[in-house]
Amino acid sequence: MDRILLMNSFVTVAQAGSFSQAARNLRSSGSLVSRHVAELERQVGVRLVNRTARSVSLTEAGVRYAEFATRILKEIEAEDAGIACVHDRAEGSLAVVSPEWIGSLDLGDAIAAFATAHPRISVRFELGALSDRTYEFLDTGFDVALHTRDLRDSGVRLKKITSLPFVLCASKEYIDTHGALAHPNDLSAHDCLVHVNEPVWRIGHGATSTLHKIRNVAYSSNSYLALQKAAVHGRGIALLPEGPAHDDLMSGRLLAVLPGRTVPDRPLYAVYGPGQPVPRKITVFLDFLARWYKDRPRDGLPAPRSTRPCSLGGLVASVSSHGTAPQ
Repeated sequence: MDRILLMNSFVTVAQAGSFSQAARNLRSSGSLVSRHVAELERQVGVRLVNRTARSVSLTEAGVRYAEFATRILKEIEAEDAGIACVHDRAEGSLAVVSPEWIGSLDLGDAIAAFATAHPRISVRFELGALSDRTYEFLDTGFDVALHTRDLRDSGVRLKKITSLPFVLCASKEYIDTHGALAHPNDLSAHDCLVHVNEPVWRIGHGATSTLHKIRNVAYSSNSYLALQKAAVHGRGIALLPEGPAHDDLMSGRLLAVLPGRTVPDRPLYAVYGPGQPVPRKITVFLDFLARWYKDRPRDGLPAPRSTRPCSLGGLVASVSSHGTAPQ
């Protein structure tokens, strides 16, 4: 039987001076309280209470054990209250993990702003590959993981923070040499720079969007930064997050392709552990990120290049199929 439960019954008897009064204080029965004290005596190995028909008194060992048990119960109560207080306040340590390409965007600015606004929270922000096992971040000591894919795992909870814009682009030199695109099917005749986790590109939005299996892969990488550099050097057409590509797009080193068509944004999700209530430091962090992105103006990009496409004789439409989005 639970020792703390037995100790609590015994201390209540010692303070009340009777089993019946102790039972009333504990909202229990006298027989159950008596069994608790008897079990505690059995576990300790000595008699703690002198029982008579009219009174209850403590033995010498009982007096000593009552002092000990009272001190232990008070320490447990104080520690419980302290932990609950920390849980309910925005303070303590907060460990966050994110794929490197997301962390290198303005997410780093958002988390730095959060750390400044909440100096009582010690933030650890790490970048790296995340396991396909969505709960693994908890096993490795992180409180929150950031993803761009929809996670269907009842063992974790999910909150959408914002949407990250993507853009289909290439260098001016590549377009001048190989011709502009007039239709997504034109991708089959062009060199494409492909993220290893994204062999299928979705072009357009909603019911009018199409999926395109990329077959002419000229260059692949698990790094969007590497793909962006290859695109700037004229190696082909890339599907890139707009954030890190923004400066190259504004300067003209990269040009958005496919006038009149866009690619869908990617959701940014925060994933955190199960259980109620959620620690205050986590709810404050998630609310801060959502507000930060909502209040941040989205910079406009130059209009897509609308040059007349070169002839692509014998063009064969690409085969469409379903695929998965990268982390």
